[in-house]
Amino acid sequence: MVEIKNLTKKYGKHLAVDNISFTVKKGEILGFLGPNGAGKSTTMNILTGYLSATSGEVSVDGFNVLDNPVEAKKKIGYLPEQPPLYMDMTVWEYLDFVYDLKGVKEKREEHITKICDTVKITHVKDRLISNLSKGYKQRVGLAQAMIGNPEVLILDEPTVGLDPKQIIEIRSVIKQLGREHTVILSSHILQEVNALCERVIIINKGKLVASDTPESLAKSISNVNKFQVRIAGEERKVLDTLSPIKGIKYLKSLGRKEANSIDFILEAEPDTDVRIPMFYALAEAKLPILSLETTELTLEDIFLEVTKGQGGMVFEETQEDEVEFVSQKATKEETSEEAATPENETEEGAEK
Repeated sequence: MVEIKNLTKKYGKHLAVDNISFTVKKGEILGFLGPNGAGKSTTMNILTGYLSATSGEVSVDGFNVLDNPVEAKKKIGYLPEQPPLYMDMTVWEYLDFVYDLKGVKEKREEHITKICDTVKITHVKDRLISNLSKGYKQRVGLAQAMIGNPEVLILDEPTVGLDPKQIIEIRSVIKQLGREHTVILSSHILQEVNALCERVIIINKGKLVASDTPESLAKSISNVNKFQVRIAGEERKVLDTLSPIKGIKYLKSLGRKEANSIDFILEAEPDTDVRIPMFYALAEAKLPILSLETTELTLEDIFLEVTKGQGGMVFEETQEDEVEFVSQKATKEETSEEAATPENETEEGAEK
């Protein structure tokens, strides 16, 4: 349905997209991921015809976006991160306007009503868009992308600004749309991509670095051995016992989940089995292992693994008496910087 061949885009001397190729099958929900500045938005803008490529080809249902832009765009419904809304129109007036712009041939009222019902905005159809909450504006943006029943839906951060209930509803809508449409979903919420998408494409620094199902990607980098272990004893003593073991590159306390024991998350170097030396070391220190289980790689783990920078893995002891590992080029004696945690974004409520 969608085919990208050797796509390259340069901004002056900057190479934003570097010779990437992939296809999206009909009826597939594809997750499109990448760090900020990876070339994700540039690729989507070329695919929708908003930008021209420096070289390469993009076709939608056999129509080249450059050679047959009108036919190709008829096949696409696009929801940008900031929906293109006219605030002085009511919801119905806006969707009616988009209907005319797209030259839709279906019965007007029946078509728009069905879309409003699908995204659950029927009860606000006569309200000014400017008076809607951010969540409902996002729904109106999704509705305009669906006008004309395009075969391909490209959704850039479709759940931004929605409350938890609305997020669940919109995800359900996207799942339903995936039965009849090809959906390309770009999102920074990796749990969302994992819940919705059958396949994931990850780009980094303009290059395609991964393309497969989350499960297959996890298997392909399964040499990253991660465990969760519960040990009876004092936290400080456990850390002092495990820290000298070769092959352990990450160790962090998860706190007390059971009386007189501490849970830890532990990651070993690739192709290294640390379980046997860990068992003997803990036994000698009289620290019984109460449970030990492998931890499956999450989409977050996969994303970080395939987009990480270069440099050796070293560890340091923090003030909280936990051993953490950080990626850096410096030596173990140098102090690592504390990782910043993203602030929680406040979400607007429903319709004002």
